[in-house]
Amino acid sequence: MSGSGAPEGDDYSATVLGSHWFSGPPATTKRMPPEPVAPDRVEGSVLRFGPGVTAAMPAPFPVEAAVVGAQPPRRRRWAGLRRYTLAAVVLAAVLVYLGWQRLGPGIEVRDVAVSTDPKGPACDAAADVVAVVATNGRPGTLTYRWVRSDGTQSEQLTERVPRGQREARLHLLWTFRGTGNYPARAELRLVSPGQRTASVDFTYRCSA
Repeated sequence: MSGSGAPEGDDYSATVLGSHWFSGPPATTKRMPPEPVAPDRVEGSVLRFGPGVTAAMPAPFPVEAAVVGAQPPRRRRWAGLRRYTLAAVVLAAVLVYLGWQRLGPGIEVRDVAVSTDPKGPACDAAADVVAVVATNGRPGTLTYRWVRSDGTQSEQLTERVPRGQREARLHLLWTFRGTGNYPARAELRLVSPGQRTASVDFTYRCSA
């Protein structure tokens, strides 16, 4: 190529650029709208968009494989809760029963009766006077005293009644000396629980 504007030299060459380098792609080519990108995960109410979750990224929540015949987790939790509740109810009932046995209603007296040999004691012998106290079978202590018709009385006495025993026997030994006849009365005065009295009459006879 020759001309006044061309540089001189054997190594020079020129390349003709196509018109599309200046005017862009041909007019017949249509630009397609960008495809929507699906969110890669959902956190609450925030949507995060991106190129997608790759196989190397962990899932946003744990995935459990379904097992045929297995109970749903909520049903298993309720079953375990019912078992624990039943055990707690049984334990509470046992504790209440034991507490009631130890701290519940105490001993109660249902009846009192006093008796002795109707023939009376022999000469210079003792009369065995017995008081039978019927209770409700609860454990407790009976407090009582004996009063005799000769004007004497015992000090305040106690009798411990164990659980399950529904009857207590209280004894008075009254000794007589000499000859003759002596009408006698022995009386039990129950101080607690409750106040009750019971007595028996008999005669001492000795004609030596």
